[in-house]
Amino acid sequence: MEHNQNDYNQRLIEQFRADRSSNGDAFKGRPLLLLTTTGARSGQSRTTPMMYVHDGERLLVIASNAGAPKHPDWYYNLVAHPHVTVEVGREIYEATAVVTEGAERQQLWNKIVEQYPFFADHQAKVTREIPVVALERRDV
Repeated sequence: MEHNQNDYNQRLIEQFRADRSSNGDAFKGRPLLLLTTTGARSGQSRTTPMMYVHDGERLLVIASNAGAPKHPDWYYNLVAHPHVTVEVGREIYEATAVVTEGAERQQLWNKIVEQYPFFADHQAKVTREIPVVALERRDV
């Protein structure tokens, strides 16, 4: 299964980069970005396609892992190395990943679930609290 997911992600990344003019808009009706993190253990760059939600100047990514019992690998990577690269639409920029907590996380989670109710289904499948990560553009 994981090998198939890696193949799928690689095709999605290639498609995203080949046609920047229409990407960042939607994938199956959901906004899509590419997040490049540094591997927590390997130190190698890892690029993952994922959905995002706008929050003012920030973009939010949700570490739901489709309701799996553990956080996705990219989450552990950005916790270890919060400096990330974001590709969205025609833009590529450096960002700092900030794991939201407490009342801020709950407020953002409520906003996300209101727009995309399937995240509530993901949360219902697991005992872990699904992280909401803010990607804050870094001034270069």
